[in-house]
Amino acid sequence: MARGAQDLEQWLEREYRRAAEAMLVSVSPVGIVKTRPGFGHTIHAVKGSIVASPVLADWNPEPDYFFHWFRDSAVVIDAVRLLFEAGDLDAQALEHFADFVRFSLSLQDLDGRKVIATMAWRENVAADFIRFLRRDDELDAVHGEAIVAETRVNPDGTLDISSWTRPQHDGAPLRALSVLRWVRSHSLDSDLRALVSRLVRSDLAFTFAHWREPSFDIWEEESGLHYYTLCVSAAALREGAAWLDGVDQSALARSYRAEADIIYRILDGYWLPGEGHYRSRVLASGAGSAKGVAKDLDIAVILAAIHALADGSTHSVRDPRMQATLQRLESLFDAAYPINQVRPAHRAPAMGRYAGDVYFSGGAYYFSTLGAAEFCFLAAAHNEEASAWIARGDAFLATVRAYTPENGELSEQFDQRTGEQTSARHLAWSYAAFISCVVARRAVVGIGG
Repeated sequence: MARGAQDLEQWLEREYRRAAEAMLVSVSPVGIVKTRPGFGHTIHAVKGSIVASPVLADWNPEPDYFFHWFRDSAVVIDAVRLLFEAGDLDAQALEHFADFVRFSLSLQDLDGRKVIATMAWRENVAADFIRFLRRDDELDAVHGEAIVAETRVNPDGTLDISSWTRPQHDGAPLRALSVLRWVRSHSLDSDLRALVSRLVRSDLAFTFAHWREPSFDIWEEESGLHYYTLCVSAAALREGAAWLDGVDQSALARSYRAEADIIYRILDGYWLPGEGHYRSRVLASGAGSAKGVAKDLDIAVILAAIHALADGSTHSVRDPRMQATLQRLESLFDAAYPINQVRPAHRAPAMGRYAGDVYFSGGAYYFSTLGAAEFCFLAAAHNEEASAWIARGDAFLATVRAYTPENGELSEQFDQRTGEQTSARHLAWSYAAFISCVVARRAVVGIGG
């Protein structure tokens, strides 16, 4: 092994251990208490909750991410599984999974109508925070299956009373996919199997019933029909159908499988041959962007491929159109970010979300750059040019390494001009993305000759 390659291997193993340790701080963070004086409440996290960031910030300047996001938590619990399967986390991983399932099921009892009935809670809200509160008519609709479209809840298992972009429909299918991977890979006791069955059936039923309805994208900015949400929905319905076949529910399995096929056919129409990439969204107007920001080309499409892990030849890492989308994104960010314009030849571009992003630095994201790397490693497993894909993935990892401090901490972004970390600190998704990327790399290193 060349010295440079050996050096990268050593760094990856060090950072992998750091990422695992840091990510687990966000899992069942029962020792952390979050006070939001403006909203007049204090949050004591409970077992099974997974916070997007354990850092107690109040947009001063870091954002307050001390919430259990349905999407982020699904990504993290999947990374916990990967740690367990790699032998890097002991039976505690199974406890985390069981707690996650129980917490997720407990959320089904939430009811916004009860929040409205408890009028005293509004009296505790500071005058200058009233404008951030949800309307009563919105809370009135939050019960039953609508809970999973909430985007996020407090990690004590209560509803988020602040105004936010809702509904979001990617949480249910993404959680179903993560939970089904645990079921497929591990023997669970009968009590936990029963709880898992309840949760998966609920998430699949929601996905089946609501995938056609507009919702907000993974960036929580625009309502429409989004490539990411549709892709993970199709994958969840297909995986769910296979699971249902195994429990003698063949009629329901056929319905889910047929619905997944419909979604994939719709996704075929997201290909833009003139631009050479999949579009990331279709808004109610039929456009793919709003407010003058071109969002058709979006890293969310690549994240869809690695989160869905579809095994077909389309809408997966094996899809030449998906590979072309990654190439177009590389070119976009290579030209857009100053840090990319001075990068050495052995490093790939730092990757962001979409052109014209203005959130915090509007810059590169760790999970975007790691997602591009993971895509390459997954593609290597299905490509005769495996060595080229591995080298390409390693180039993205070299970029992540260049902007990771010595202590191994990963935030949400690193600035497109300075490379300094910005936005949420200790983002659990960033750590989870590092773990899944390294696991994907381990599976293919050496097969390229």
